[in-house]
Amino acid sequence: MPPSRPTCDPLDDSSVAPASPAGETSTPPLADAGRRRLLGQMAAGSLAVAGAPLFAQSSGRIVLGQSAAFTGPAAQLGIQMNQGARLAFDAFNAEGGLGGQRIELRTLDDGYDPARCKTNTEKFLEQDVFALFGYVGTPTSLAALPLVKDGRTPFFAPFTGAMALREPVLRPVFHVRASYDDETALIVKQLTSLGLNRVAVFRQNDSYGQAGLDGVTKALKAKGLEPAAVGTVERNSVDVAAAVKTLVAAKPDAIVQISAYKSCAAFIRAARQAGYGGTFYNVSFVGTQALADELGAEANGVVVSQVMPYPYTNSVGIVRDYLGAIQAARDPKIQPNYSSMEGYVAARVFIEGLKQARSASYDAFVNGLESLSKLNLGGFTVAFGPRQHVASRFVELSMLTKDGGVRR
Repeated sequence: MPPSRPTCDPLDDSSVAPASPAGETSTPPLADAGRRRLLGQMAAGSLAVAGAPLFAQSSGRIVLGQSAAFTGPAAQLGIQMNQGARLAFDAFNAEGGLGGQRIELRTLDDGYDPARCKTNTEKFLEQDVFALFGYVGTPTSLAALPLVKDGRTPFFAPFTGAMALREPVLRPVFHVRASYDDETALIVKQLTSLGLNRVAVFRQNDSYGQAGLDGVTKALKAKGLEPAAVGTVERNSVDVAAAVKTLVAAKPDAIVQISAYKSCAAFIRAARQAGYGGTFYNVSFVGTQALADELGAEANGVVVSQVMPYPYTNSVGIVRDYLGAIQAARDPKIQPNYSSMEGYVAARVFIEGLKQARSASYDAFVNGLESLSKLNLGGFTVAFGPRQHVASRFVELSMLTKDGGVRR
């Protein structure tokens, strides 16, 4: 089992960190007018190279913007997601990128705050980034959605399973992971199969917590049940006293948690101190390794649903690639975990979409993604289509151990 993971320093909110070899200088993404001029030149044959994607003819970069929590109580979610994505982008860049054009991943810290995320998104759009990538969280992603839903900037692989971001299908928006409905359906199936029918919910008091509660409620209703009780915690807070009082008094068999790792850890400790002896279940957004690190030996027996392959052993090809990339990075701050695995998978899918594109345009990239009708990344299959912008419904359960590890 993996030991407790070291954490890394938060990323600087003002930094521009290219996912490319050192020593190269970044250039702004091509504006639409610049793209049109470039395509005109290509059509005239001045830059054309037989058989090469048109992306490859630009001397610029493919610039992505990521707004996420890099500081505050949800920081490890953003840090780990970003680390995993950079592993894939760095490897792609080291191999020459797309005909010499490399990916640059710019980051802005939103502290898991929707207003800050909206401001960050406006900045990225002003910079004319090619795509928004790997946003972290439901409330933050929902704050960005109105800015992109009718535009021509892809919003790719947000770290959220909320249905509000998936329905209706929007042309610029693509999801790599399964939904919270998928995760909570498996959790409820597991609980009820064990005869644990009194299920309570501890949730964040925002759109993320509501999305998780909706999933649990839907799954329970299908079995003629309803939540035994619901307790809330504010986003970026560990004030769980009221929720503990409400939920422990309801005497549930199990408590499903829909929040981030610090508040979930605080709740587990306080509920156990209050005498609760039932089981705790979490959805994947909690930050599995971060939760294990927060709880230490108290993590033993806590269950977390997962939407990515088990990242700690060479069980399938995509994980072998991921662990190999970590080893090649030679950075002790980068350790295997589910959140960075998600960033890595998302980046790999993004790269495949680029490879399918045949011009440096929004439409070509979207069409390239939609052509990935069955992409096997080495034991993890994803599928997009013109009306299918959710690539995976894979979910499985994992359990935390007292030594800081995670087992299936």
